[in-house]
Amino acid sequence: MLATAYPHIDVTPDGVPVLSGTQIKVIEVVLDRLAYHWDVDEIQRQHPHLTLGQICSALAYYYDHQDEMDRVIEEQLRQVAAIKERLGESPLRRKLQARSLLP
Repeated sequence: MLATAYPHIDVTPDGVPVLSGTQIKVIEVVLDRLAYHWDVDEIQRQHPHLTLGQICSALAYYYDHQDEMDRVIEEQLRQVAAIKERLGESPLRRKLQARSLLP
């Protein structure tokens, strides 16, 4: 199988795909698409410093490596859940709930 080149994607030494010339990880663009259902035009409106080419390359990279990147996303979600569990409820949240300012 031939390796596919992505003109706007670099891979860091530790294997993280990023947009060339930026510190923006491909997964950050992908999460905008997955979490908010934004199309490429909306992603560019939200991140005007990115070109449509960069955004499309990031999404192409994701779709070509979807299983691997979905595993990374799931692992990151598990890590966030573990941290939240370990930290417990925030004192500020308890105060706001006591004042009926939060459910």
